Amino acid sequence: MREHNRLGEFIKARRGLLRPADVGLAGPPSLRTTGLRREDLATLTGISADYLSRLEQGRERNPSHKVIKALAEVLHLDAEATEHLHRLAHPLLAVDGSVSEEVNPDLSRMLAAWPDTPAMVVGSRLEVLTANPLAAALYSPAGPRPNLLVFTFLNPRAREFFVDWEIVATKAVAGLHAVSSTPCDASARRRALVTRLCEESADFARMWAKHEVRLPRYDVVRLRHPDVGRLDLTYQTLTVNAAPWQLLHVYQAAPGSAAEKALRELARRVPSSRAGQRSPAMSSPDGA
Repeated sequence: MREHNRLGEFIKARRGLLRPADVGLAGPPSLRTTGLRREDLATLTGISADYLSRLEQGRERNPSHKVIKALAEVLHLDAEATEHLHRLAHPLLAVDGSVSEEVNPDLSRMLAAWPDTPAMVVGSRLEVLTANPLAAALYSPAGPRPNLLVFTFLNPRAREFFVDWEIVATKAVAGLHAVSSTPCDASARRRALVTRLCEESADFARMWAKHEVRLPRYDVVRLRHPDVGRLDLTYQTLTVNAAPWQLLHVYQAAPGSAAEKALRELARRVPSSRAGQRSPAMSSPDGA
């Protein structure tokens, strides 16, 4: 992984996902390369092959908005990936990498006031910063001080816990890519986490190399909990305005469903904590 050339790596990776037929080019696919050839991408975007080569190699880092727009169109990027490309090419003013991951106490108290709704705040490295007791119980297989990426890729229990492990893992990596072009990406701890995961998990390295970009919003997750069994839940992901690198995950079960009954059983097993306190299992996120 080369953090210093993320713009070039992104363009090269997305070029590799396309076939000539995807962009209207006729003829048999090349036997020597996979994906769209650099020369073809350059022609379709109206730039020289030499300039595109310099972009991909990191020798050119600030393409114009016109070039970015052309690249996004030819590479078939959606709105989120296009915004990501813009941020890589024209990053915001640098912010100290030691961005605080402290959660606003009022937000922690709000989560604690939802005894029947699992809710947690996740940081820029997908570490759980705070969670109410039910969310801590829901993700208890992740252990204390959990980082959700470390759990997903490096803990064998995750493949049993997540019914659709490959889907969950792919979305987690895409979410990390989405936040990785924000100013708080200056964090050396985030870079160290990605390096560690690339070295220790071939699955993470494979998914990270694709450069797929997607922030979580509304989705479904299916879990096998060791205490209460199968839970099919929906979850909403909201940005914390006061700390936009933090995300609030709120989980729900369909009314009258088996998952709702399982959540109630799980809640009965969890002692309530005083409002404003973090759950002990989630109180010191590290994981990197």
